[in-house]
Amino acid sequence: MEDVLPPMAGQRLARGVARMLRSLDHAVIPEFVPKRGLRVDLMSLGPKGDIWIVECKSCRADFAADRKWHGYLDWCDRYFWAVDCDFPVELLPEDTGLILADPYGAEIQRMAPETRLAGARRNRLTRDFGRTAASRLHAMLDPSALRGGVV
Repeated sequence: MEDVLPPMAGQRLARGVARMLRSLDHAVIPEFVPKRGLRVDLMSLGPKGDIWIVECKSCRADFAADRKWHGYLDWCDRYFWAVDCDFPVELLPEDTGLILADPYGAEIQRMAPETRLAGARRNRLTRDFGRTAASRLHAMLDPSALRGGVV
């Protein structure tokens, strides 16, 4: 089977990061909405219930244009940036995690500090994570269900 790369640079980074997270036994969802108005590149659920958010930045301009990332910190136990080897990492806040990635894999360069979520928020996010994953799987298996066909 041919390996088809995603078209956008950020999506290619996300693919490599998702592969790395899976190797750490995390379940991963791309383009997850933890609350209205926020959409994270990747959210993962670890084997012990820990929740990580990873934002993929393909260039300096992409990072500079991101004004929402501070709001993501309240929705995870650990927050990471994922960039490629050409990204100027000195731009990234040192109190966040750093992942170097390409379309085929990734490596954690700096572990993000842990800030544990409150129990109620963790429960809600875990439930929303599962519902989102199940809904996306259902849409893949039965695309007509999205068009008002069989419910």
